[in-house]
This record gives sequence, C-alpha cells and structure tokens, in this order.
Amino acid sequence: MATPKKLAIIATKGTLDFAYPPLILATTAAALDYEVYIFWTFYGLQVLKKDRNLKISPLGNPAMPMPIDMPVLVQALPGMEGMATVMMKQKMKSKGVASIEDLLEMALESDVKMIACQMTVDLFDFKHEELIDGVEYAGAARFFEVAQGADITLFI
Repeated sequence: MATPKKLAIIATKGTLDFAYPPLILATTAAALDYEVYIFWTFYGLQVLKKDRNLKISPLGNPAMPMPIDMPVLVQALPGMEGMATVMMKQKMKSKGVASIEDLLEMALESDVKMIACQMTVDLFDFKHEELIDGVEYAGAARFFEVAQGADITLFI
C-alpha cells in the first residue's frame, strides 16, 4: 500500500477571509486522501476558538470588492468592519459557501490534525478550554517534524 501524500499548512491570520484558505485546502486534500496538518499560530488561533467572532476589514485590503467606490478614509470609519463582515457573510451564504464552523467540522471529521502553537497560546493567555476539542498543543519543533515529510507545505 502506498504511503499517503502529506500536506502541512501554517495558518497565521485570524480574519474571516484568511480563515477560509487553510480550511478549504485542508478539507480538499483530506478528501483526496492526503494526511493533513494545520499549524495554527499567532492570530490564526482565533479560528480555533469555540467562541469565535471572525471579521473582515476592507481597510488595507484594496482587492476587496465593494458595492461602491469607497475612499480609504471612509473604510476606517467605525462600523465599516462590521458592515464588510455582514456583506461578505451574506455573499458567501448566497453562493453556497460553507461556513467556517462547517469547514472546521468537516476538517476534524476528515482527520485533519489541528496543531495550536503552544507559545502563542501562552503569549495571548488562551486557555485550552477556549479552543475547539481535538486540538494538539505543540511548539514549532512539532511543525518541523510534520513539514520534513510533507509533499506540500503552505504558509497562509
């Protein structure tokens, strides 16, 4: 029997738009029988929180399509992040895009290994019970073990 291909992902961002790529790639690879690991570090840990409130910001994201041309100063006004988040969630729902919750559930059911960076957990004073069940806690050395044998390694 052939050794399964292995995918290793480092996920560092904790916004709604950056939560999707590692989860979509991980669940797709798992469906293709890859052994998949995601090493969540720094702000990426927000995605693993049980009580997550991921947002998207139009500020500093010039590629984000807006319904009207909007100057950067307007994007910085209070409430714009909330509006952009609601707009993006509505757009995703209307297009049938799975939610982050659904993707996390699919990933765990597909045996995607979620590794939370213990240094970052300590840095931000997270408690293990704040993060979803099924998470491994380890340091950067664990990621190197995974990446060393990976066929594909991605930094997101």
